[in-house]
Parts: sequence; structure tokens; C-alpha cells
Amino acid sequence: MPESPFDQRRYQVRHDWGTEGLGRLAPADVVVVVDVLRFSTTVTDAVARGEAVALDAEAHAASINGAAVAQAAGASGAVVLLGCLRNAAAVARVVLDLQHARGARTSIAVIAAGELAGREAGAPLRFAVEDQLGAGAIVDALGDLGVDHTSPEAASACEVFRGLRGAVRHLLTAGGSGQELLDRDARDEVLNASVVDAASVVPILRDGAFVAY
Repeated sequence: MPESPFDQRRYQVRHDWGTEGLGRLAPADVVVVVDVLRFSTTVTDAVARGEAVALDAEAHAASINGAAVAQAAGASGAVVLLGCLRNAAAVARVVLDLQHARGARTSIAVIAAGELAGREAGAPLRFAVEDQLGAGAIVDALGDLGVDHTSPEAASACEVFRGLRGAVRHLLTAGGSGQELLDRDARDEVLNASVVDAASVVPILRDGAFVAY
């Protein structure tokens, strides 16, 4: 693939949004899909209960964008992990473990899924504060483990999380995605998603399903 000013290939830790962002980046060894409300969080919780969760976009209609990013990442040949606020530190540990197993510098694309601005096919992607915070939490956790050669885009997401970490609960409930879920009487789900590093499990895509790493 020819080099692009936007592919972030010179950096180990990269960050962009949605399937288009994944395609914009240089191919990465590991792709972390971040769809905090709700795909990444619900699958993480299910895998923590011992379940295997099939990667089927139709089965995840409420978070079809997150499932679509995961499908595209899997098709690229990358190792695909699901990350969220609840397992950010655990994701960083798994990435470091994968790097040790490979015995080589490992490139990581942290992809915020964002939300579709409408239900119709081809609806544009909109900014989702929960995914910005989730991506930043993972980049921050990677930096804590010494994986800190980050692109400007990844570094910016990291600093957003660091600066707003104390307000994560409020931001998730006050943001658009959170308000939508609150209107559906799913406040507990939003609050659950806002707890940083509450989970130690990391879903990894194997044979078309997410299982515990």
C-alpha cells in the first residue's frame, strides 16, 4: 500500500475512527476495536461470564458499527481485540504479551467505532465521546507499559482521557449515546460501561467469535 500522510505508519500506536479510519491507517499487527456503548462492553462482560460471542453484525444491530469494524479488522489479517473503559489496562497487557510472543515490535491500531448518525444504510459516522475516552484509556494504559511511540492522533485521545478521567461517569451519562440509552431505561448499562479497569478479560477474535484471550 503506498504511503499516505494519514496512515500513521511511522508510529507504533495509531488511532482513527470507524471502518474508513481503519482503511486509512497502514496495516497493523493488532487492531483494538473500541465501541463502549455498547458492543465492546457487552461482549467483554459476556466473555467474562465464559461465553463465546459470534461476530455477526446482524446479531449486534444496536452496535452494528463496532461489529463492522471488527469484521474489517479480521479480514485484514490483524489480531482483533475488543477494548472499552472496563478493560483498558487488561487490553494493554494483552498487547504487550502478544508483542513478547511475536518477538518483534508490534503495531497497534486503536479504532474508535463512533456512532451512526441515523438508522438508514450509509448513514455518516458521528463523534461518540464514550469511544474517544475508551480509546484514550487504552492508549494511556499502553504508555504505562512502555508502548508509547504514539501518533499525534493517539496521543491526543490519550490526553483527553487523562484530563477527563474524573468525569467519565458524568460524560457517559450526559453524552448523546448515553442519553439515548437512558431514554430506553438502560441507565445501569451506561454506568456499568463507565467503570474504568473493572474487568480483567479481553475478547479476542478467533474463528468468527470473540473468546477470552
